Amino acid sequence: MRKVIILSDTHGCVDEKLRQHLKWADEIWHAGDIGRWETYDRLCRIAPVRAVYGNADGWDLRAELHASLRFECEGIRVLMTHIGGYPGHYGRWARGLIEEGKPDLFVCGHSHILRVMYDKRLGMMTMNPGAAGTYGWQKVRTLLRLTVEKGRVTGLEVVEM
Repeated sequence: MRKVIILSDTHGCVDEKLRQHLKWADEIWHAGDIGRWETYDRLCRIAPVRAVYGNADGWDLRAELHASLRFECEGIRVLMTHIGGYPGHYGRWARGLIEEGKPDLFVCGHSHILRVMYDKRLGMMTMNPGAAGTYGWQKVRTLLRLTVEKGRVTGLEVVEM
């Protein structure tokens, strides 16, 4: 069993409110717009991080991270990218990645809008954790907390900060 925190759009912010939630995780999945290399490094000191770069990330992060990431966690095929969309409204690039890899779980960020939706047509769950940082228009900072075990996602919780 893996305890996972999914977050996006920290834009350089890893304050005490966020750190308190991250301590729970066995893994942190970050769907881009990390903000600075120091932010990524700070996250890595809390738990192992799987991350992609976002459109607002600089060349230092782009040199180390990828625009998309495919991996398996406890029997779940995961695809993560920053700009992705949601069922019926995927971007062209994201749609190509999804069709190519056929993930069980698609994770994206960028919009600062929290969404968890099942795509019946593609048979996959889509998750956007909203924005965990303080930069942007969102009034409430959010992240997702869940467990992955034996091919199932369980205990999904929305955390508001």
